[in-house]
Amino acid sequence: MATSINTSRNSSNFFTKFWKKNGKNILPPILGILGFLIIWQLFSSIGLVKLPGPISLITNERTRIYLMYPFFDRGGTDVGLFWQAMASLQRVLIGYSFAAIVGIGGGILVGLNPFLNKALDPLFQFLRTVPPLAWVPIALAALQQNQPAALFVIFITAVWPILLNTVVGVQQIPQDYINVQQVLQLSNKKFFFKILIPSALPYIFTGLRIAIGLAWLAIIAAEIVMSGIVGIGFFIWDSYQNNYISDIILALIYIGSIGLILDKLMAWIQSQIVRE
Repeated sequence: MATSINTSRNSSNFFTKFWKKNGKNILPPILGILGFLIIWQLFSSIGLVKLPGPISLITNERTRIYLMYPFFDRGGTDVGLFWQAMASLQRVLIGYSFAAIVGIGGGILVGLNPFLNKALDPLFQFLRTVPPLAWVPIALAALQQNQPAALFVIFITAVWPILLNTVVGVQQIPQDYINVQQVLQLSNKKFFFKILIPSALPYIFTGLRIAIGLAWLAIIAAEIVMSGIVGIGFFIWDSYQNNYISDIILALIYIGSIGLILDKLMAWIQSQIVRE
């Protein structure tokens, strides 16, 4: 009995200390989200917004099934939202990985070579402004298959912030560091790992963090116009065609949540690797 009471007191003390330390950071976002949901529901109820309110996620039977059972799999594209999201996320990670390899490698090469930088910078600036949806028909025409086309759209969207930020990072290496290489006669390998990479890492991670968000946006856009593939983008388009608006709202919650997690994950990795 005494042990149970002590355990309860310890738990209470833990939550009290936790709330005192983090409450000021936790409470405002909670209040902001609740306020947004209340206003949305109010506007929906009075007809000011022609969309179902948040309560529809519970009251709509079809949407409630997707909400309560995200792991069902009936075959084909008839699967739960967890599998829809995971299919999209898998494509993003593959395309993003290729973009990171090409972007970092190409950025270092271009950053170290002034002639290449002058020659290619106009092309890079031109291509990076092309929206993801504009690449979809090109990718489909060139690759003839939805899956490779989707991966290409992710790659071509994500590669530019990584590449351009890497170029800037390499170009911002202090001249004193380069002088150290010459004075100590460091090998190219030591200069690369001891000076170049550590100096450019903050810029590289800035590009990687921007790119992961763009990659996630790109796959949603690509899947919307690529029919017959499992993915949350196609799920949104299919729901729209069948007028399942509540399903779309639920899918948007998934998209926003995953996008937030990806951004925070990249920020955490950066904080662990890049030391100020």
